[in-house]
Amino acid sequence: MSICIKHNKYYCRFQINGERHFYLCNGATTKQQAEKIENALKYKVQQIQNGVLPKENKQNKVKMLTLFNLYEVYSKQNNKGYSKDIYNLNILRAYFKNDYVNDITINKLEEFKGYLLNDRHLSNATVNRYRAMLSKIFNLGIQNKSITVNPIIDLKKLKVKNIKTRYLTLEEEYRLYNAVSKTYQYLKDIITCALQTGMRKGEILNLKWSNIDMEYRFIELLETKSGKSRRIPISDSLYNIFNTLPVTSEYVFINPETNKPYTDLKKSFRTVLKQAGIQDFRFHDLRHTFATRLAECNVDLIVIKELLGHSKIDTTMRYAHAVPKRKIEAITILNSYREQREVIKNGYRMDTEKMAI
Repeated sequence: MSICIKHNKYYCRFQINGERHFYLCNGATTKQQAEKIENALKYKVQQIQNGVLPKENKQNKVKMLTLFNLYEVYSKQNNKGYSKDIYNLNILRAYFKNDYVNDITINKLEEFKGYLLNDRHLSNATVNRYRAMLSKIFNLGIQNKSITVNPIIDLKKLKVKNIKTRYLTLEEEYRLYNAVSKTYQYLKDIITCALQTGMRKGEILNLKWSNIDMEYRFIELLETKSGKSRRIPISDSLYNIFNTLPVTSEYVFINPETNKPYTDLKKSFRTVLKQAGIQDFRFHDLRHTFATRLAECNVDLIVIKELLGHSKIDTTMRYAHAVPKRKIEAITILNSYREQREVIKNGYRMDTEKMAI
């Protein structure tokens, strides 16, 4: 039996005569209860396959758009990245606009995967996120008793290559600042904020003056990816920037032409990177640079975790791996430990021999 629990609800997954099924074990509060419901569902499926019971046509009547609307309500109430969800949801709506749930076969899903890869030129990781989103949408349909099967379980994830943690060298940083001063001057302060705080791009662009305490010199972020607030101390260089920026809006970094915060920096940031001769670098890598430099200075990983706002220390551990010097130091310590043990061992042997004499 294959019983799993998600969001405090029990689900069962099984296969009969080549047909895969995934159901919510409605009403189950223990694994034993879920197993009983699974047995009942298996029996029902067998009866349908044998022609004893008529096939269920419930999913024939449910449009994909109905499930998308259901997910939109869920996302608005539960997800911090609601605006991004809506963008992705609109892609799904456009592609599956005329489809019923019963139309969603493995071939249909594979075609959608190809559309994302070949027509929209998305990465494997991004395609996998669409797969996860669709799975959540179907599960919501099951929880709301609109449908009975999640067809996404047959769609395999794409393999994702491990990405090297990229960070700025001091020489690259010099070239970046030189390029940004010649073209997009407003980017200079934003880049400094990223390098001095490790904040995400969205956190920087949505930073408000009300989040900044100039007296005690810290930034307090209330809306974060993890859902937990965090405080970041303000360095001297960033303190000077905040002191010189004009306060004409509730937001810190604003477009002077619109008096509104910048919505994106892709074009301008890509331009300065090209001018600076910096390759394979994203704005998010400024955050990696912040963390890697702290790790190189032997700052405790717990402190780095708190500054970055990671929910798990495992995520922060990558920055320890990015510092080769620490690996060399670790091996050196291990080698010296072995040598010390040999000295102690030899000393003990000599003492034993003396006692024997």
